[in-house]
Order: sequence, then C-alpha cells, then structure tokens
Amino acid sequence: MTITARDSAITKFTNDPDCIIFLMSLKAGGLALNLTVASQVIFSFPLFVNAYSSFLIKYHGIVRFVIENTIEERILELQEKKKLLFEGTVGGASEALGKLTEADLKFLFAT
Repeated sequence: MTITARDSAITKFTNDPDCIIFLMSLKAGGLALNLTVASQVIFSFPLFVNAYSSFLIKYHGIVRFVIENTIEERILELQEKKKLLFEGTVGGASEALGKLTEADLKFLFAT
C-alpha cells in the first residue's frame, strides 16, 4: 500500500462512522500508527516457535485466538513440550518430564 493510500485509509477509519473495521498487518501497524478512535484492537500475527515470545504475549495480557487444526495450533503444542523439557532438565522440575511421552522426546530431539 502506498503512503497516500495508507493515509486515506486511516482518514476514512478515523472520520467515517460507517467504517468500523480496519485490517492491517502487525508490521504495518507498528510504523507510527496511532488509532486512538478504535474501541477494540485485534492483532493478527504469526506465532513463533520460540516460547519466550509467547511468554511476552502472556505477560502483556494479550488474548490469543487460535484456530483448531492449523499450524499455529501445532506450534503452540511444540512450545508447550519445549517448556516441559526445559523445566524438567534445566529448571529442575522433575514432574514436568513425566508429562512428556517417549514420542514427544523423540520429536523434540529429532527436529
């Protein structure tokens, strides 16, 4: 989207009461955009295999919607297994390792 088209879309959202939805990528929304007229904001952004990024999302109280049977759901499962593996080894929580199956461990160490 050109800068002119972006400015036009923002102006329409800000001033037109019939324009109630504004869709954008997280990347576009992070570029000096301030939508103070919005009553609700829903971000759609990719999940990361890195559990730390998920921790930051939870820390900031962001609600996450995940559609069943998608790659995002699979990534969340993988993050949880990696968290249990970490807690059971480095973290010292032996009960965490008990939640992992043999198949889980094979999968984690094979990838």
